[in-house]
Order: sequence, then C-alpha cells, then structure tokens
Amino acid sequence: MTDTLLADAAADETARLIGKLAAGPRPGLRIEEVGAVTGIGDGVAFVSGLDRVLSDELVLFASGAVGIASDLRPGRIGVILLGSGGDIAVGDAVRRSGAVAAVPVGEALLGRVVDALGRPLDSLGPVAARETAPIEAEAPTILDRAPITRPLSTGIKMIDAAVPVGRGQRELIIGDRQTGKTSLAIDTMLNQRHSGVLCVYCAIGQRGDAVARVVTALRKGGMMARSVVVVAHAEEGPGPGFIAPYAATTIAEHFTRAGRDVLIVHDDLTRHARSYRELSLLLRRPPGREAYPGDIFYIHARLLERAGQLSARRGGGSLTALPVVETQAENLSAYIPTNLISITDGQIYLSPRLVRKGQFPAIDLGRSVSRVGGKAQAPSFRAIAGGIRIALSQFEELESFARFGTRLDADTRARLTRGAAMRAALRQPERDPMPGGEQIVVLLSAMNGLLDGIAPERMPGALQALRASASTRMEAVGARIEAGEKLTKEDETAILALARAALDSMGGRTDADA
Repeated sequence: MTDTLLADAAADETARLIGKLAAGPRPGLRIEEVGAVTGIGDGVAFVSGLDRVLSDELVLFASGAVGIASDLRPGRIGVILLGSGGDIAVGDAVRRSGAVAAVPVGEALLGRVVDALGRPLDSLGPVAARETAPIEAEAPTILDRAPITRPLSTGIKMIDAAVPVGRGQRELIIGDRQTGKTSLAIDTMLNQRHSGVLCVYCAIGQRGDAVARVVTALRKGGMMARSVVVVAHAEEGPGPGFIAPYAATTIAEHFTRAGRDVLIVHDDLTRHARSYRELSLLLRRPPGREAYPGDIFYIHARLLERAGQLSARRGGGSLTALPVVETQAENLSAYIPTNLISITDGQIYLSPRLVRKGQFPAIDLGRSVSRVGGKAQAPSFRAIAGGIRIALSQFEELESFARFGTRLDADTRARLTRGAAMRAALRQPERDPMPGGEQIVVLLSAMNGLLDGIAPERMPGALQALRASASTRMEAVGARIEAGEKLTKEDETAILALARAALDSMGGRTDADA
C-alpha cells in the first residue's frame, strides 16, 4: 500500500513539472552552421559547408584550433590558422563563431607580454581586461585628424636635430641586417620615461631570445610598466605573424582614443610581408611581383594609415608609428621597401658603410628625411638642424677628396678637423638616450669648434663632461628647451661659455683651441 502511494505521488510531481515546463516560455531555435575540413596545409586549412561565413570571421575547429576565414570561394573556404594546426585532420567539424578576431584592450595590458590574440606569454597570470576590440579598424578620416605640431623626442642627437619625428607621424626605420634598427626603436621607447608617451612593441616572426632582450631592456630602462609587447614567434606559423601588427595597433588605438599619446614599433614589416606572401601562396592566390600578392601595398597601407594625430573633438590623442623594414645590399628600390617609403612620412636610413666605420647610430643623413617632423621640431633644434646637415655633407665630400693625397690648404684642413669632431660628437651608445638640454650643449659645442683637436680616445670623456655640466648647471635652460621655447643669443653665449669651462676643466682640448 505504501509503495503504491509513493509511486502515485512521484507520478503527480512529474506531471506537475511537465505542465510547468509546457506552460513556460519555449526556448528559441538555434541554427548552427557546421562545415568540414577538406584539406590542411602549413598554416592554412580548406573548409567546405560554411556557405554563410563572412570574411575575417573566426571559425572554430573540433580540435580546439582557431582560424580566420580569409579566402571565400564557392564550395571552398580558405582559413588562416592562428597556431600550428597540428591536431586538425581532414573531415573534422568546423563551426562559425559569429565574431571577428579581437584582442583585449585597456590599462590591464600595460607591462604585459602577450601574443597576437592578447593571451599572456609572461608569468603574470591572465590579462584582466574588461574590454575587447576587433584587430581590424578603419583609419581616422581627414576631418578626424589634426596637424602634427608636437615633437616626439627620441633622445638620439642625430634624429632630434636633423631627422625629427612628430607625434602622430609614420617614420620608417630602414637598413640592412645588423645596422641597429631595433636598437634605434628601443632607445626611442626608453626616452619616453618622462614624456608620458605609452609604447607598444610588436615583434613579428622573431626568435624568443631577441624578444627577451627587448623586454629586459625595457625593464632596466624603467619603461616596461608603460609598455605592451605583442609577440608573434617565428615557430607559430604565418598566421599569427600576419595579424600581430593589426592587434598591436588596436591595443595602441584604445589609448589614443582616450586622448593619450602612444608610440608603436612594428619590428619588422619585412617579415610581415613574407608571412602574407606565404599565406597567399598556400591559399592559391595569383602571385605578382616577387611572388607577393597584388594587394600587398594595401595590406601595409591600411595598417599604417591608422597612425596619426587626432583632432580635439576626437580626444586629441596621437599614435606615432615607427615601422622597421630590412633591405638587402642597400637596395632601397626593392619591392617592399619602396612600398613602405611611399606610405610613410619619411625614413631613417641606417647605412652598413657607417657601421663598418664604427659610427653608431649609423644614420645616413643624405638618405634620411622627415616630411612632417620639421614642422613639429623644437625651435632650439630647428635653429641648428640645417647647419649640421650642410657641415657633414661638406665634410664627407672633402674627406673623399683628401684620400687622393692632394696637398690641402689650411682652410680645408680646418674644415676636415671640424667635420671629424662633429661626426664624433654625433656618436651615441645604445641604451643611452639624451635629454634635449644635453643634446643642445653637445651640438652647439661641436658646431662652434669647441671639440676641434680633441684626440679620438678622449672624445667620450669630453662629451660626458659637457653632458654633466648641462644636467647640473643648466637646469633652467634645459627645461626651456624641453618646453619647446626658442633659445636667445644670450642663452647660446651662456651655453658655449659653460661648455668651454667644462672642457678646460678636463684638459681635453689642444692649446690652440683653449
């Protein structure tokens, strides 16, 4: 009897629950489009069955791999894999995600090392970002931009004086291998310690030890807490290397829209172009010049056009881009370097000939130009920039002429001595960016002959004496230089007097110069 009553009670409870569910709201229909893998390559996969997939949409593989729908053709979709894709097999199920590739953005990324999708590569735990943003975005329109009027101090004498960079500019760093391109970019980042500029460094297809050296330099220089490092390792395949600079730009743009100034370094776009060429050939797109696809120019243009100075109504922030490109045998007319030179607002050319002479940074002023920075250059630097270019060009011409052993007059010998002193004054070790006040003291001293006759082995000590005097006895003038004020004749006279005293105290000059 008891068992019968319990069974009836259970049946009544079941009926009540069924009735409650039937009376409640019905769940909506969920339509899911599922395809299948028809082919797999090195960094790409071919999928069928996803007829409604959108371009650049993320697709999810049964193995857990992720890819981007890139090549849409009837009956076949080419997918760029964001990883190795070693576990993907023909016949595996593929699903649409309904979303595009995005990365976390915000303050939580500062001080972090992440991959092309914003996933942490350091040992600091998950990235606690509250927002995400698509890696692809439209560049600011003309009406959303403002003129570039503020300088971005690099701390490198030759650049700040002769090839200035403005905030919001796109300045290309170009040169052969082992000429100091990355060091130049890292020194520029380190010089932002006191400027308030945030930095994003994007390593494309680099080895792990090279990235580790960059991170170590940023930490030692006190800039890691205000920097983001985005890494696409060479071992990951071409997919992450292709999307990494777009992801890094999205991270930087978040700060720019908030009204802040950001510096982004793409190191380097030669590897980025090679990654895209590899993907395009694997996806069986028609090759063009040097086997690059026809849209390689657009690939870089749509990336670098996102840099610029925003107008006041858009927050007034700026995104300064320093893309790096590698040349071979000083060939500036190669395909990718030519494209990037035409896209950017100038280039800093690093010459292997100057490297062999021991001139660091090995900047060739004859081939370097800034098409915008002169308008944003500090007045104190603008007053001496033209003199440096002319003096160095005349010195190099005379130096070549003097090699023939021709008898030289006293004036020519004096100009050779002045040029050699100026070239020595422009030497600068890496990881040692200089404040504007110290740069002005050194440059004015060299141009006015205070460094003439100093023995080469004593030149570093003389330059250090000038820098020490500038930092301890010219704080007011240095502050005015950093503030962008123009120096008066009285200021220049005081600077030269201070420089003479500093050099006399160390006994670095010859009797004739003293």
